[in-house]
Amino acid sequence: MMMIYLLLAIPFRSYSQPAIIMISIPFGMIGAIIGHVMMGYSLSIMSLFGVVALSGVVVNDSLVMIDFANRRCREGMTPHDAILAAGVQRFRPILLTTLTTFCGLGPMIFETSRQARFLIPMAISLGFGILFATLIALILVPVLYMVVEDFRSQHHAPPRRIDS
Repeated sequence: MMMIYLLLAIPFRSYSQPAIIMISIPFGMIGAIIGHVMMGYSLSIMSLFGVVALSGVVVNDSLVMIDFANRRCREGMTPHDAILAAGVQRFRPILLTTLTTFCGLGPMIFETSRQARFLIPMAISLGFGILFATLIALILVPVLYMVVEDFRSQHHAPPRRIDS
């Protein structure tokens, strides 16, 4: 996790934006656990491998949105307009990535053969985790982006003059 954070902090030149991107990872883990409970499987080492793969996909989805918003801010948009544009423009690619990943894993998740039982926990972690994390990320990432931008603008604004 620390390596992911450091690799994100360097190109963003920010301590807060990598944290915003990585905030979706725990929600992916929650989705993976929910998927295991729903499907009746216990967590295993293969489940954890699925969570590692899930972390990469979830980070990518959030990264795409934040990067898009940052580029729009550099072009002169306000942070609010930039993250709104990012949500609108990147919604379809993020949703399609999620749905194609889940649908691609669907046959393995619902497979009943003995040979597949070894890989099913990994597919459940990745499939259900990405469904849950994407729904959360599409809401949470823009909200946190604006919270950070509001905080940043509050601390860079000139002090208010109070008249008596």
